[in-house]
Amino acid sequence: MTSHRSTDMIPNAASSGRRLSGEGLYTAEERKRRDATGWTMVQGVLAPVQFLVFLVSLTLVLHALSTGEGYALATASVVVKTCVLYAIMVTGSIWEKVVFGRYLFAPAFFWEDAVSMVVIALHTAYLALLVFHADGVHLQLIVALAAYATYVVNAGQFVFKLRAARKQEEAARRATTAGPEAFA
Repeated sequence: MTSHRSTDMIPNAASSGRRLSGEGLYTAEERKRRDATGWTMVQGVLAPVQFLVFLVSLTLVLHALSTGEGYALATASVVVKTCVLYAIMVTGSIWEKVVFGRYLFAPAFFWEDAVSMVVIALHTAYLALLVFHADGVHLQLIVALAAYATYVVNAGQFVFKLRAARKQEEAARRATTAGPEAFA
């Protein structure tokens, strides 16, 4: 059994050759694994599905909180959103294992994974309140809104990371197709 200091999990320039070499988010091997695995497509499908479920659920939750009506539908929508979240987190962990060799907290996605843990904790807290009938529907939906706010932050992290990776890959393609005369 090996022990890891908690600081070993926090990425920095020294912990990832990519940060020092300027390769960007993925090394060449990681990019090949990312492009070859079917889990990339699964994530590409589940992410927008989750966002659509979130939008519908958010609307229902806000309606229920503002009018006092539709709690059952709002509750059902939060449960569906939570199930989709769990699905994307499990498949995302598998994707991360295939691409980076670890299920969670790969240096390239450390902070996204860290915030994802908060998102999962809040969604799970919502389910616990629901199952144990704790403190009424109003508080449950407030917890759902807190989970949703954290989800929006987390989704933004992933969109930002995806855009940065695409820009880096486009720059690398331009550099390789420009030829040596571009550097003269």
